[in-house]
Amino acid sequence: MSEEQTHEEPQNLNEGESETEESPENEESEAALITAEAPDDGIARRWYAIHTHSGQEANVKKNLMVTAEQLGLDNLISQILVPMEEVAEIKSGQKRISQRKFFPGYVLLQIPEHPEQSPELWHLIKETPGVTGFIGSRTEPVPLENSEIQSILDEIRSEKGRPRPKVNFEISERIKIIDGPFANFIGNIDEINAERGSLKVMVEIFERLTSVEVEFWQVEKI
Repeated sequence: MSEEQTHEEPQNLNEGESETEESPENEESEAALITAEAPDDGIARRWYAIHTHSGQEANVKKNLMVTAEQLGLDNLISQILVPMEEVAEIKSGQKRISQRKFFPGYVLLQIPEHPEQSPELWHLIKETPGVTGFIGSRTEPVPLENSEIQSILDEIRSEKGRPRPKVNFEISERIKIIDGPFANFIGNIDEINAERGSLKVMVEIFERLTSVEVEFWQVEKI
């Protein structure tokens, strides 16, 4: 994606970065109601991404919804999405579930095509506190494909109820196993499998180094 300020070429949203933060409990349920397709109301709509200051995504979403309603423009913003997923990590021996943004610094909007041709809508979005601009050129935002949005929605829904382990380990890092048959053993990480959410750890058993496999949430850093 290209930001308004830099004029870079668009990037694929599905390759965005992510960050962890606390999130409203209803964020995931709201995402479940989002559809990639536009409502059948006679208005040609597309999905667009706007760039925001880091950590301001939820505030931007709320302010857009409130201000649009106050100005009578809420019929133009049909859907707003801040994609989130659950991640699991261990802190102080306790398993903690937190929310992580798929694309930190971005909010996705479904609005009429060519929003630059609607002065009121254009001004509303660009003047919302925390918004730094549309993705695209300064004068013409680049819309996203419905397939990109559908892919994001599918990912959110497939992960619902299955928190993804937070990957913050390094090879040779010393950790303590806190759950399972090897609880209380201390060892060094020998292998990291991010896809499976597991580690192979070298621990000393009967005075011999042995490789054991554990899941991310079963260990903690020392």
